[in-house]
Amino acid sequence: QAQLAESGGGLVQSGGSLRLSCAASGRTASMYAMGWFRQTPGKEREFVAAIRWSVGPPYYADAVKGRVTISRDIAKNTVTLQMNSLKPEDTAVYYCAASSLAGVVSTTRLYNYWGQGTQVTVSS
Repeated sequence: QAQLAESGGGLVQSGGSLRLSCAASGRTASMYAMGWFRQTPGKEREFVAAIRWSVGPPYYADAVKGRVTISRDIAKNTVTLQMNSLKPEDTAVYYCAASSLAGVVSTTRLYNYWGQGTQVTVSS
């Protein structure tokens, strides 16, 4: 089992920045990838960004590409999502996810561990 704890959400004005962090604990040695997803009421959870745990480039959703950076710190078992130039449509609950399974990192079904979520609100 792995446990994930997000932090860093909050309220920000349009054009502002936020930094989300996800700390992983437990069985992190077998982790394949970690990602961030977001969800708004009445909509499905959607992919934001992901990165393979040991090696490889990051992946981004088109909606956030160029505004968001995902990074990992293996020594600290953390993944960070730096979000810049935020827009009101970025408002959502953001979830950190981890997978011990290999596969397509942009799909929710790959991930077998999820955090509780952190609210991000961007005001216009």
